[in-house]
Amino acid sequence: MQLKHLRTLLSPQDGAAKVTCMAWSQNNVKFAVCTVDRVVLLYDEHGERRDKFSTKPTDMKYGRKSYMVKGMAFSPDSTKIAIGQTDNIIYVYKIGEDWGDKKVICNKFIQTSAVTCLQWPAEFIIVFGLAEGKVRLANTKTNKSSTIYGTESYVVSLTTNCSGKGILSGHADGTIVRYFFDDEGSGESQGKLVNHPCPPYALAWATNSIVAAGCDRRIIAYGREGHVLQTFDYSRDPQEREFTTAAASPGGQSVVLGSYDRLRVLNWSPRRSVWEEAKPKEIANLYTITALAWKRDGSRLCVGTLCGGVEQFDCCLRRSIYKNKFELTYVGPSQVIVKNLSSGTRVVLKSHYGYEVEELKIMGKERYLVAHTSDTLLLGDLNTNRLSEVAWQGSGGNEKYFFENENVCMIFNAGELTLVEYGSNDILGSVRTEFMNPHLISVRINERCQRGMEDNKKLAYLVDIKTIAVVDLVGGYNIGTINHESRVDWLELNETGHKLLFRDRKLRLHLYDIESCSKTMILNFCSYVQWVPGSDVLVAQNRNHLCVWYNIEAPERVTMSSIRGDVVGLERAGGRTEVMVTEGLTTVAYTLDEGLIEFGTAIDDGNYTRATTFLETLEMTPETEAMWKTLSKLALEAKQLHIAERCFAALGHVAKARFLHETNEIADQVSREYGGEGTDFYQVRARLAMLEKNYKLAEIIFLEQDAVDEAMDMYQELHRWDECIAVAEAKGHPALENLRRSYYQWLMDTQQEERAGELQESQGDGLAAISLYLKAGLPAKAARLVLTQEKLLANTELVEHITTALIKGELYERAGDLFEKIRNPQRALECYCKGNAFMKAVELARLAFPVEVVRLEEAWGDHLVQQKQLDAAINHYIEARCSIKAIEAALGARQWKKAIYILDLQDRNTASKYYPRVAQHYASLQEYEIAEELYTKGDRTKDAIDMYTQAGLWEQAHKLAMKCMRPEDVSVLYITQAQEMEKQGKYREAERLYVTVEEPDLAITMFKKHKLYDDMIRLVGKHHPDLLSDTHLHLGKELEAEGRLQEAEYHYLEAQEWKATVNMYRSNGLWEEAYRVAKAQGGANTHKHVASLWAKSLGGEAAVRLLNKLGLLEAAIDHAADNCSFEFAFELSRLALKHKTPEIHLRYAMYLEDEGKFEEAEAEFIRAGKPKEAVLMFIHNQDWEAAQRVAEAHDPDSIAEVLVGQARGALEEKDFQKAEVLLLRAQRPDLALRYYKEAGLWGDALRICKDYMPGQLEALQEEYEREATKKGARGLEGLVEQARQWEQAGEYSRAVDSYLKVRDSGSSSNLVEKCWIKAAELAIKFLPPQRSLEVVQVVGPQLIGIGKHSAAAELYLNLDLIKEAIDAFIEGEEWNKAKRVAKELDPRYEDYVDQHYKEFLKNQGKVDSLVGVDVVAALDLYVEQGQWDKCIETATKQNYKILHKYVALYATHLIREGAYAQALALYVQHGAPANPQNFNIYKRIFTDMVSSPGTNSADAYHSWADLRDVLFNLCENLVKSSEANTPAHEEFETMLLIAHYYATRSAAQSVKQLETVAAKLSVSLLRHTQLLPADKAFYEAGIAAKAVGWENMAFIFLNRFLDLTDAIEEGTLDALDHSDFQDTDIPFEVPLPAKQHVPEAQREEVRDWVLTVSMDQRLEQVLPRDERGAYEASLVAASTGVRALPCLITGYPILRNKIEFKRPGKAANKDNWNKFLMAIKTSHSPVCQDVLKFISQWCGGLPSTSFSFQ
Repeated sequence: MQLKHLRTLLSPQDGAAKVTCMAWSQNNVKFAVCTVDRVVLLYDEHGERRDKFSTKPTDMKYGRKSYMVKGMAFSPDSTKIAIGQTDNIIYVYKIGEDWGDKKVICNKFIQTSAVTCLQWPAEFIIVFGLAEGKVRLANTKTNKSSTIYGTESYVVSLTTNCSGKGILSGHADGTIVRYFFDDEGSGESQGKLVNHPCPPYALAWATNSIVAAGCDRRIIAYGREGHVLQTFDYSRDPQEREFTTAAASPGGQSVVLGSYDRLRVLNWSPRRSVWEEAKPKEIANLYTITALAWKRDGSRLCVGTLCGGVEQFDCCLRRSIYKNKFELTYVGPSQVIVKNLSSGTRVVLKSHYGYEVEELKIMGKERYLVAHTSDTLLLGDLNTNRLSEVAWQGSGGNEKYFFENENVCMIFNAGELTLVEYGSNDILGSVRTEFMNPHLISVRINERCQRGMEDNKKLAYLVDIKTIAVVDLVGGYNIGTINHESRVDWLELNETGHKLLFRDRKLRLHLYDIESCSKTMILNFCSYVQWVPGSDVLVAQNRNHLCVWYNIEAPERVTMSSIRGDVVGLERAGGRTEVMVTEGLTTVAYTLDEGLIEFGTAIDDGNYTRATTFLETLEMTPETEAMWKTLSKLALEAKQLHIAERCFAALGHVAKARFLHETNEIADQVSREYGGEGTDFYQVRARLAMLEKNYKLAEIIFLEQDAVDEAMDMYQELHRWDECIAVAEAKGHPALENLRRSYYQWLMDTQQEERAGELQESQGDGLAAISLYLKAGLPAKAARLVLTQEKLLANTELVEHITTALIKGELYERAGDLFEKIRNPQRALECYCKGNAFMKAVELARLAFPVEVVRLEEAWGDHLVQQKQLDAAINHYIEARCSIKAIEAALGARQWKKAIYILDLQDRNTASKYYPRVAQHYASLQEYEIAEELYTKGDRTKDAIDMYTQAGLWEQAHKLAMKCMRPEDVSVLYITQAQEMEKQGKYREAERLYVTVEEPDLAITMFKKHKLYDDMIRLVGKHHPDLLSDTHLHLGKELEAEGRLQEAEYHYLEAQEWKATVNMYRSNGLWEEAYRVAKAQGGANTHKHVASLWAKSLGGEAAVRLLNKLGLLEAAIDHAADNCSFEFAFELSRLALKHKTPEIHLRYAMYLEDEGKFEEAEAEFIRAGKPKEAVLMFIHNQDWEAAQRVAEAHDPDSIAEVLVGQARGALEEKDFQKAEVLLLRAQRPDLALRYYKEAGLWGDALRICKDYMPGQLEALQEEYEREATKKGARGLEGLVEQARQWEQAGEYSRAVDSYLKVRDSGSSSNLVEKCWIKAAELAIKFLPPQRSLEVVQVVGPQLIGIGKHSAAAELYLNLDLIKEAIDAFIEGEEWNKAKRVAKELDPRYEDYVDQHYKEFLKNQGKVDSLVGVDVVAALDLYVEQGQWDKCIETATKQNYKILHKYVALYATHLIREGAYAQALALYVQHGAPANPQNFNIYKRIFTDMVSSPGTNSADAYHSWADLRDVLFNLCENLVKSSEANTPAHEEFETMLLIAHYYATRSAAQSVKQLETVAAKLSVSLLRHTQLLPADKAFYEAGIAAKAVGWENMAFIFLNRFLDLTDAIEEGTLDALDHSDFQDTDIPFEVPLPAKQHVPEAQREEVRDWVLTVSMDQRLEQVLPRDERGAYEASLVAASTGVRALPCLITGYPILRNKIEFKRPGKAANKDNWNKFLMAIKTSHSPVCQDVLKFISQWCGGLPSTSFSFQ
């Protein structure tokens, strides 16, 4: 192991200030240092100081310096520090888990002498040594300390072994003592181990030996039983001093010892079994090392020194990077730290047996560690930090590892499957199998705890392809074998290991119950199956059905739902379980019933506590109530009475809950007094039986315990006197008679006369019983008793009394019986009639009053009709000869044949109105012939026709109609009937009716109206074939507008309008469809055109791939060039056909030439390799300079052609001198000579001839002389001629003088100019430089004076007078030439020219030209001139920064002018950058907008949408800028939300059904009145609330509005009363509006309304509240402080039915969302669609159920 210095944690001081002790926390996060001044400094794992605290003495009276800290250690949970002090005390400080937690003393242990050293090896156990020689133990749990062992010698050192189960103490006399709390099976001895030669201040307990050192400068390694293994003697080394401290690495493989300026390192060699000394770490000026602390993972060693310094060293054998994702640090041969480089998490992998880690891999999606040592296998889970080490003999690396199960690693090797549970150091189990597929193995390790099962570990695997074995891994035995007839291809146990699912290759799904060994086939064609995690719910797919078994105990009960795709997975999180189904390109989530899953699982597991916890999270609904009831029943059965009590409390069964509470108290008391289960106590069992209303069982339980009084008390408490008396009789209780008397008295006291009467009757006292019955108002019982006893019948007064009571109680039949019994038939008949006892009345009448029988029969019939017994009434009416009533009864009783029979016996007038009713019945039975006959009998032929029509029997209907009606009536009838059919949606029937009466056009119109286009086309083709094509075209357009493109295509193609189809698909971005149609229907090149456009829309590599796929790449390039899409053509050729590029450049150049863009054309000609074409273009356009430039640069052969052409131009302008120069440069003096002769300039001609063509001079001279004799010289011409002669004679100086004498006479300025130029040229050519300079300085200004600036400049240039030439060009305003001269000849003058040019342009006001020179100056000039549009247009072409500078200036200007809308439009067009200097502009636009009138309407939508979009753009830009998350950013986010509410409100105002949404938005805006004009906001909210009938809210808001208007008038808000808005989020502190935002007239209207409502006092002045008890529009619940999310649609808080969006913090109420979507679908409102589109942008997309923009 090597030590590498990392950093200095604490700088040393100049003098002695030793670090007394140091300690690392067990979790490696904290490091503590105690300094000489007794302050504990706390550092984090990175060496940053995070906290500190001071220690304290035992007693403050001795002062703060009365002690030293000698020992310090962290608790195993790293939340406490133990401090051992020399003032005989140990303090335990609780420092908490987080930095900055309050430090409190939680334990203190006072000792009898100074604490010298201290360790904290295990929870609650602190071990420390004392100066008096004792080693003691302090228990932090009991706050007591005890002595482990005592010696007579000062304890100088104390250390523990690697596991913390043993301790070593070193003493001043050299003794080393060992003590074990647990020897872990090593068998090593305890007690005095060795006598070291000196006090072992440096003591370390490594894995294989004990290392001790001290002042003798020798290091001795002792074996397990104290024999010397090795000695390292440094006593003769003059550099070495005494050893002061030692530390063993946490793995026990290395030991570091500290001395003076030096650290010595010993490493254990496992192969040689000896200590090897590494190179010592020598650090000058470190001084004596006083403390060492090794980080628990072994990666860091901290060293404290005598001077108070703390140094940190990195400890490692080697370090490597694994797959660029993990860092592996070998801190010892048997210990590796694995660090995840992306997350920074660390895992320490260590061999507990000290074996050297040979090979380490990270497998299983980089989550699991696998490492080999010589004899063991190390496995670990990086996520959960669970590590295992199991004995493993290497097999040459042939093992295969499977990590599908998170709890267990499956290892296959040579046909054997071995299971290792992470965190366990024993192999879980091994089985023989050849099937290595993880789908054919299922392991379940304690995945769901069930009652009565502590350890549940099961394995299912394949023995062979048709046999499954199930093994209990805890007991190691087979618990089930399943033999199947077909090959098994998938299997899985449920989480509890009680059920096994498996599927065979025939896709049949089977369920095997392991306990009952029963196998059930539960599904065919199973393509997907999975247990729902954390439950026994099963999900499977059968073709297009999703099957869910919520109760797997009843496999026949399956919940099935249709799906349109394939199940791909299950997701269970956040209290939801969703089945993910791929439907086409989208994945749809189907939500399962979480209540059934969670509750059912808990019930199955018998975990009623979990079930209770789950139910407590649900709101009370009928389903939840049913679950509470189920749980209460099961808890009672399981005698879990506290849970049952909680259930009844939740159900509101107060009595049961209270009863159970009392029962629980009895059970708990019994349990406390006697132990055991209190539920077995007899009182508890009896009370439970009472709760089940099983009083007999409770009585038995009481009587078994001889608790007779308790049983009787129970019955008395329940007022069950009979049972109470029965118990008393059975047990011979002495209080029996008292009970009976009490019972009778109680009955009388409680006015239960009936029960008392029964009691007297049972005791044989009839009269008393009758008296009680009558008193109780029960004369019927009295009558019954009288009728049974003849002696009582004889008591006339008694009978009369009873009959009177019966009649009074309307018990007429019983009274009649009594009258008949005492032979009073008249009264009996009356009573029978009154009591509707007609059978008894008729029987009595037949005997006593025969005349009354008919009347009684009719009355009997009437009574039966009233009782709805119509069937029975018919015969009574027939008996009473009431035919009409009999018919009505027969019809009412649906006795149709009987009705027809009776009707046939009646006359026609009577019967005719009843026949149709019977006919309707037969029509409903489809017995149409009988019905027709009956309708005819009832004179209702039309109804018969309607019947046939509705039945679709058109022929019969038409036949009957034609027989009975006129044709025009038939037509009207059929059309009316057809319209009715149409209303009912019976379109085919309606069509048949229309066609029957020869009105096919009406049928066509009907089909069109209902968009049944196929039927419409069918009829048009049949009845109007000439209109078929036009109809198809019309339908195509309609369908296209509706977005039904496939149908539109069909109709377009049917109409031979394939171009319309292609354009339709193009405009909708469906290029593939457009190409298909073009290729199938268009001409030879049409599809190429479409492919080219398609590719252009894609661009880049995608375009090339597409065209290559279609084989149209070259054709597309040509097509693009032909259609002037050169940019696209270049892109394609660059990506795919580079050889086509020059050709495109040439075509592009020609196009640019035709467009007059010559400079761009020049560049393209050159890129095409055709410079000659560019030269010819410039020659054609007489741009000689450009032509020459191109020719010189790219085509030297064309230079002469350019010069000749330029010369011709100069000659046309009579500029002979220029022409001569050009022609001579072109080496064509012959042309110059010819031109001079033609112009009569013989002198020049002679000169040219003499200089360049001397052979022709003589002939020319003769010719000139002939011409001269013809003319003769005079005036200027004489001077000129003379000059020429001097010139010809070679007298150049004189010739120059002559030429200079020529002066401008007005008419011959050309001649004068030529003479001056000639003079200058001669001087330059032939005269000395001084003279030529003088001549030019004379001629130049003269030429400038006559406006010949170019000529003057050329002369200056001939003598290199650059500045004078430039000035000449500047004066002549020939700026390009001036620039060119400066650039080419003297760049120093470029700025000079530019400066003059800018001044010239500014003076001339030529801003457009100034743009090309100095954009900023031009823009400033535009601003000065007020040309804002031009300014912005020009700035747009510059960079973003310049543009937004002038946009901001323009916006400021517009805002000052009051045109905030135009300022807003500016930012809509150009975007809103996140520049802090623009923030005030944005705020001002927002303020002006929200304050402006007329914005509370549907028409204002686009203004609000613009404001919203600008703020959204701004917020998006702010997120990416340095202003992100600043207060300004938050304010703009709030403004964005407000603008969204306003825009959504305007959109909602345009749709009638969204009235309430608009009103809610107005109300929601009130919470933002700190940014809005408060009076306007309350006015709009009040008016909106009033409009939708929320009068309470309207009254409060408008009242507040009036208060605000008064406050505006007074100039202060101090007088406002806020009581109405307490406990809401409507702010009280709002800015006072500067002016009234609502006109006076509207204010008066509001004032009148508020006054009227106040006078009525019909409204309660309270804001409406919701289920939280808070104001319904408030986001914050005042009672809890919980803040709800606002709904994106209404701004109201979302309390349930939340729809969440991808963007955090954005959500909507499901009802409001659906309402908004429905409104869009019904109204097709474009503004509402725009709102939806914005929400999609803002919130990162819409939920899957939302609206489509197609």
